[in-house]
Amino acid sequence: MGKSTFVIKQRAYLKLYMLHAAEKGRLYGLQILEELQNHFKDLGYKPTKSEIYKSLHELLKEGYVVREPITKEGTEMQTIYIYKLGDKEKVKAYKDTIKADIDRSIALLNRALKDNYSQKRG
Repeated sequence: MGKSTFVIKQRAYLKLYMLHAAEKGRLYGLQILEELQNHFKDLGYKPTKSEIYKSLHELLKEGYVVREPITKEGTEMQTIYIYKLGDKEKVKAYKDTIKADIDRSIALLNRALKDNYSQKRG
């Protein structure tokens, strides 16, 4: 992420939550989609399936997560992919970068609130 970005990008935001879920255990796409949609419902934010999967595939490509196929037993054999944390040091460095972007985004938004919505008495 560069300093030219106004606020943290949606995909980076989603990746942060996916990495957190992967740190706690194994995850798969539909599970994280439902969890994030429920988690942000009260704020009026509903991540889309395509954004979730694009984020997940970027994490995989960049080595932050690894995936393993699991065969789901049932009426017909179905393969699902479970994602687990990849290179832990690389993940920590990425999360530190995102933390800096979040802090900068908060500062920008707080300045906008102060400059445009604070009432000056005088």
